[in-house]
Amino acid sequence: MTTPERNAPTTPQHSHPERPECPEQPAPDTEQFWEERYRGGRQHGRGRPNTVLAGMVADLPAGTALDLGCGPGGDALWLARRGWQVTAVDVAPTALELVRADAAESGLASLVRTEQHDLGVSFPAGRFDLVSAQFLQSPIDFPRQQVLRQAAEAVAPGGLLLIVEHASVPPWGQAPPGAEMPTAAGTLAGLALNAAEWTVEAAELRQREATGPAGEHATLDDNVIAVRRHR
Repeated sequence: MTTPERNAPTTPQHSHPERPECPEQPAPDTEQFWEERYRGGRQHGRGRPNTVLAGMVADLPAGTALDLGCGPGGDALWLARRGWQVTAVDVAPTALELVRADAAESGLASLVRTEQHDLGVSFPAGRFDLVSAQFLQSPIDFPRQQVLRQAAEAVAPGGLLLIVEHASVPPWGQAPPGAEMPTAAGTLAGLALNAAEWTVEAAELRQREATGPAGEHATLDDNVIAVRRHR
């Protein structure tokens, strides 16, 4: 479940590994909403990573990564190509099928594991050297602050939590009624991090040029929050 900057998130040697069991099943309405989008051909970003993630992670040593709301897997496969062992998570089965298919075709099936989660209901187990939440925002009800706090808990000592989020609505988009766009300071505060355990590496507004579905061009605002865990 992701609305990435591309205008829109393993069983070794198997192209279609079995989906691990989750503590609870996704809520049908959430799964249906995102599944319909992916079945309808919503594959923006397939095969390429989000630019902030690529820029901030390129020089890090490979380790374990958790990709929340992986969508069709552009970030997950980019990380795997650089030696990361990736757990790619989404609520939509079709999105995860795309991730597995592309991982198998690229010879990366042993480095990419998929898990289906409605993150408002269940969350992947374990701790990771990188936890990535790229545009983890939803037009339907979603306990985002709760999920981002869980994301922070999933970061291993020495690891990085990287959050990139929409801070403005594109001219071709529509915000949910009554919704307020987040700020970097607000998202950071909502994580409720212990300052003795974390270092803030970035909490800022950035701009980028984007193209809409009908070829429209606009300058959009994104928030970038990067925090590293000491212990």
